[in-house]
Amino acid sequence: MEKSTDNSGADDEFPPEKRLESPNHRLIKAGIATIPDMETLRECVAYENAHQNRTQILRRLQWKAEELREDEK
Repeated sequence: MEKSTDNSGADDEFPPEKRLESPNHRLIKAGIATIPDMETLRECVAYENAHQNRTQILRRLQWKAEELREDEK
């Protein structure tokens, strides 16, 4: 089987609300850890700002952004 390089299918499976809305902090942490690209990360930041605006989650998203930028180098 061929793997698609298009991430749009992955975005449909894990939209920001699925990544960031959980009563279990470990699931949120895992949702952030599996963000594959900057576009998805931006969507998650926008969602968090609009809905919960939790400082701790925004900090983790910032760390993930730094990690993604390092991977691009």
